Amino acid sequence: MKWIFEPRLLFLSFIFVVSCAPSRAEVAPFQETATPLPASTATTTPPPTYTVTVSPIPPSSTPILCNPYAEEFCTTDGNFILQKPIHPPANDNVDLSYRYGTTVKRTRDPHQGVEFLNKFGTPVHAAGDGEVVFAGMDEEAIFSPWKIFYGNLVVIRHANDVYTLYAHLSKIDAQTGQQVEAGEKIGEVGQTGVAIGSHLHFEVRRGGDVFKYSSTQNPELWLIPKKGTGVLSATIVTGRSTKLEREVVITGPGDVAYYVTTYAKGFEYASEDLVVGDLPAGEYRIAFVEAGAFYERLVEVRAGKLTEVVFVTGQ
Repeated sequence: MKWIFEPRLLFLSFIFVVSCAPSRAEVAPFQETATPLPASTATTTPPPTYTVTVSPIPPSSTPILCNPYAEEFCTTDGNFILQKPIHPPANDNVDLSYRYGTTVKRTRDPHQGVEFLNKFGTPVHAAGDGEVVFAGMDEEAIFSPWKIFYGNLVVIRHANDVYTLYAHLSKIDAQTGQQVEAGEKIGEVGQTGVAIGSHLHFEVRRGGDVFKYSSTQNPELWLIPKKGTGVLSATIVTGRSTKLEREVVITGPGDVAYYVTTYAKGFEYASEDLVVGDLPAGEYRIAFVEAGAFYERLVEVRAGKLTEVVFVTGQ
């Protein structure tokens, strides 16, 4: 799947100027520099057992001016059209312990959204203009495979078949069929459904079937980055047909390290393997181990932009 955003060509001194839009079939993959690890340090992580049936969304027909499969990285405008559903002074940071597509080392179900940890009664706001298509308790297994999974839930349909879900609410301030505007209060943070502790569970779904549990996309690809920050997306291409959770270390300005886990099995429909939002603009080093070899890449994150990087390991 390719995102539908309109990318721009990144001009950096160490990157070629791309004069046309090459397809992935026409361009040789970027050659990685992999350093083999001693045999004693290479480990194999068993894949999670969770499976899900998915239908991929057709890729955009928009020409790609910068191909992340051929360049060290690409910088684009992204598709940042949604506001944060939590407003300051409340906590509007995505919880880093249970990111989208991860399982917390296989101790929890693969995460279809992101969390905003806040106290009971914290206002929840519509992330964009749209129509409320559901507002109430999910007493039937409509939006997930389980009854009363999300608890008090609001679902908003936006333009271009984009949907946002706001779950575990303690109070609902919207009605089905209501037109809402971005920033409008639609509920309050709670702990209904299967929530552990008060928080907002926030999802983005795209496609004609909002009821499909596997139609989610990483919300950090849609949420507008904070001022002075950007978003980093990484893909690790291997010879496997399934996703595999692995540890990735991203080091940024001031030697601040972000320890991120790639998506679990069941997210094969996603074109990326990890996304980190609200990264301060600057240079970052991405490092991980794959099949006993060490990979790393230097990339640049720009404010208000999406940086895409693809590793082709062939392993």
